[in-house]
Amino acid sequence: MAKLAVRSIGDISKKWVDVTPTKAAYYEAGVKAPKADWATEAGAASTIYKSAVSNPAIDKLFSAGIKRAGTAKWQRKATSVGVSRFGPGVTAAQPDYESGFSPYLDELSKVEVPERKPRGDETNYERVKTIGKALNKKRLALAAVS
Repeated sequence: MAKLAVRSIGDISKKWVDVTPTKAAYYEAGVKAPKADWATEAGAASTIYKSAVSNPAIDKLFSAGIKRAGTAKWQRKATSVGVSRFGPGVTAAQPDYESGFSPYLDELSKVEVPERKPRGDETNYERVKTIGKALNKKRLALAAVS
């Protein structure tokens, strides 16, 4: 048997870094005209997802992935990539933020809370409880419609 000839990880990663950024147009085209509808395919995979997250070893796999990546990787990526994308990402997400939050804002405008008492008064927690119940009810209603 002959040994498989492979390039070094340095050569492979350099080519990946040099070539992949030039493929942004392919990425965009794939997003605009996917081979299959994302929502349909993701919905059809719900049983696979449930099976995966119900795996008895999922907590160990999850923890191992975190340990493998480590804080250093998260911090490096968050500062080298995340910072520059943060502002544009927020701007691009404005319509999604509005449509996602407006049902809850509408619900909050309808909530009648008990009168506020002096600071530290136990009955003030009823105000929070009333709001929490209303928002949870709205969340469950929206989930049932989806």
